[in-house]
Amino acid sequence: MSPSLRLVQLVLILLLLALALESLALLHAPAEAAVIPAWGALALALLVAMIDAGRALRLPTPSLTRQLPGNLPLGRWADVRLVIHSTAPRAVQLDLIDHVPDGMEISGFPLAIRLADGSSSRVGYRVRATQRGRFRFERCDVVLGSPLGLWRVRRRIALEDDTRVYPDFIGSPVTEMTGMDGWLDRLGIHRQTRRGHGRDFRQLREYREGDTLRQIDWKATARMRTPIAREYQDERDQQLVMLLDCGRRMRSQDGELSHFDHALNACLLLSHVALRQGDAVGLETFALEQPRRLAPGKGAGQLRALLDASCDLQCTRQPSDYSEAVARLLQTHRRRALVVLFTNLRDEETDEDLAAALRLLGGRHQVLLASLRETVLDDIGRQPVRDVEAALAYGGAMAYQAACQGLKARLNAQGIPVLESTPQSLGPALVERYLALKRAGTL
Repeated sequence: MSPSLRLVQLVLILLLLALALESLALLHAPAEAAVIPAWGALALALLVAMIDAGRALRLPTPSLTRQLPGNLPLGRWADVRLVIHSTAPRAVQLDLIDHVPDGMEISGFPLAIRLADGSSSRVGYRVRATQRGRFRFERCDVVLGSPLGLWRVRRRIALEDDTRVYPDFIGSPVTEMTGMDGWLDRLGIHRQTRRGHGRDFRQLREYREGDTLRQIDWKATARMRTPIAREYQDERDQQLVMLLDCGRRMRSQDGELSHFDHALNACLLLSHVALRQGDAVGLETFALEQPRRLAPGKGAGQLRALLDASCDLQCTRQPSDYSEAVARLLQTHRRRALVVLFTNLRDEETDEDLAAALRLLGGRHQVLLASLRETVLDDIGRQPVRDVEAALAYGGAMAYQAACQGLKARLNAQGIPVLESTPQSLGPALVERYLALKRAGTL
């Protein structure tokens, strides 16, 4: 319990008045008559304050419930609702302060509420998660005003709720996703239908201009006495495995997110599209103390499993051991799949190990290496060079980019395709490459 501003101001005014009259009485005897009433007023105020404090301590603690979304997207504001019910016999003034866990920003606190006797109120505030993972809300503070407003009583209410913060990989919660075609259009990716180039039979139909001779079903043509063609579609029931580097290469920061967060967003974005296409998607991580593995699966439930498995993944300072990661993947995934390795190309000694590991992996699976390029390097290249410091920065950036491009060319020459992109464009670029591979029937 603490005194309110009203009590502090009242006591200070009466105390200063009494002291002023005491000083005046030393100079003028007639002022002595006003000293005693002044001290009496101060004593009366303190007595009233003590009575008000006793009444404040007997105030019942209101009941409180919190309505918290079970899933929150990273970096987006979300609403939290508090429902408070008062059992006090009279109106009460109170403030609400929720204890938000670290890793979240808050807006709208404290909440000032006035409740009538036995009434309820619904109030809210907003939170914005700045980190992924699992978060626990443990308590909430209610600050009650005394009947005369001279004291403030803080009551701590245990109120536990859990939520998970997922990567915001398409800019809206997963439950609000619309159809894939419209979503791809918003990304700027336009699908062009190609007939007759898939491997899975779809249906028989009349022959159309542009169909090849191998598509003609001669038995159906003879039976119907008109050319009948077979229509094929992209193969389904294929496997896509995400191999995610969680090591120190991915710690570079680009805007509010690290390269690891951008890679994770692209990984989930590609998974969402592949699951909509009917393929099975799995996840493998490395450069962690305890690598995680999610076996390939299909359907909307697999996307939820991917989100649960990756929501609390954090980038480490461990080196990336590509050989170990590939050896583990070859043991766990026997069936041929498209393996997308998310990492950052660097002109380092370990990049030769990367090339050797990918060649080994390519013997059984189709491999695609997704590498993120720092946008700061592009920014340096576009800046005019006006002094020595700018010239040194420009030369260093160009040399670094040239080394990375040389490594990319060597990997391509060894049959290892590399998709290099800025962090913000990696997801759409991967989706476009994946759809192109399916249309070409090379998966």
